[in-house]
Amino acid sequence: MGLVFQNSFTRKKEAFSPIEPGKVKLYTCGPTIYDFAHIGNFRTFLFEDLLRRYLKYKGFNVVQVMNLTDVDDRTITASRKEGIPLSEYTARYAKAFFEDLKTLNVDFAEHYPAATAYINEMVEIIQKLMKEGYAYESGGSIYYKISAFPGYGTLPHFKPDELKAGARVAADSYEKEEVGDFALWKAWDENDGDVFWETPLGKGRPGWHIECSAMSMKLLGDRFDIHTGGVDNIFPHHENERAQSDAFAGHPVIKYWLHSEHLLVEGKKMSKSLGNFYTLRDLLAKGFAPPAIRYALISVHYRLPLNFTFEGMTAARNALERLYDFQRNVKGAKEAPEGVEVGHAIHKAREEFEQQMDDDLNISGALAALFDFVRETNRLIITYGLSAKDKEKILEFLQKLDTVLGFLKEPEASIDDQVEKLIAQRNEARKSKDFARSDQIRKELEAMGILLEDTPQGTKWKKRL
Repeated sequence: MGLVFQNSFTRKKEAFSPIEPGKVKLYTCGPTIYDFAHIGNFRTFLFEDLLRRYLKYKGFNVVQVMNLTDVDDRTITASRKEGIPLSEYTARYAKAFFEDLKTLNVDFAEHYPAATAYINEMVEIIQKLMKEGYAYESGGSIYYKISAFPGYGTLPHFKPDELKAGARVAADSYEKEEVGDFALWKAWDENDGDVFWETPLGKGRPGWHIECSAMSMKLLGDRFDIHTGGVDNIFPHHENERAQSDAFAGHPVIKYWLHSEHLLVEGKKMSKSLGNFYTLRDLLAKGFAPPAIRYALISVHYRLPLNFTFEGMTAARNALERLYDFQRNVKGAKEAPEGVEVGHAIHKAREEFEQQMDDDLNISGALAALFDFVRETNRLIITYGLSAKDKEKILEFLQKLDTVLGFLKEPEASIDDQVEKLIAQRNEARKSKDFARSDQIRKELEAMGILLEDTPQGTKWKKRL
């Protein structure tokens, strides 16, 4: 079948064929850096990370651009409320964002452009759009004329009577019911404070949508392969971006549009007012390990809504424990002659994993293939053991899969002196058959996040994820 993606533009699965053989140019909408990114944001960013990693796994040379929106309505409002310069305010959250990406083991993009560094490119695009009749000035601001662009509304699949020719909307974000001509350049007003640029367009600042057109085409050219984001970006942001870019270039710029579905919390929309709003840092503070968070946010197909629950986090933690236990089982398996079964199991698992991922990144099917492999190989370990060569093959196979998944490497764990003393005391209690004391210490250690396993080779410990 080969690699296929669901193209949001056509609403069909399409065979993936990059514009330039062997190379993929990928643009991903990044964060608006006015606050810490929340887990709904990271659901999308991790889908994009999975996409990038799998394209690289398939042998493509990937050039990815993820923008940072460091000037828009929200960043200006937030920085003025705090009483600090916009650049200082956004730098704080840009730093936090990169820290979060590293925590979640995200494969970094090649480019992270900030919108404020591309004002000249935005001005150039707007000037051409005005010259060719796609944009006009009103009250010192410049608006995109949606009636001038044939097919406006195709990406969000609007009906013709839903388009309001001549109506104008100045806000960066707005609802379907407010569709109309949108701002490319906003004339300065007192609410902008000291955030403005003196340009041939006048004193002002860019609208949100023009920022991505400028950054994507500057860094990837006027034809590139994939544009991604969350479904909430389809309108107005991505449709406006498409209208700007295609009108400027004179042809369709983007070949495939891919969008991830919403994240819900306990079946409800995430909201600070509902008390169900979580950042990555909130989950870390609750004791969840980064690999478990990554697993939970990545393990549901990107086009399905992800219902985040703490029961689901526990399930993700347990799934990872099983995968880490499996790797320990492989390393500690008794010696046996080399056989053909392991090779067959790896071949079958690899084929199924790739078949599922080729089908629009069907991660749930790919994980099912991995756990089938774990179950089959555990059976071989118990029945026969493994040769040194087979152990090497299995671990190399898992390392290869982890270039896609990003959570199979168990975090390095260390324990402090207090924990070491408790483990030693429990060993002594077991030797003296003081099982009540032994159980008490086990419970104390579990409360500290240390799990024990008594084996014929002695007591082993691991940290809870």
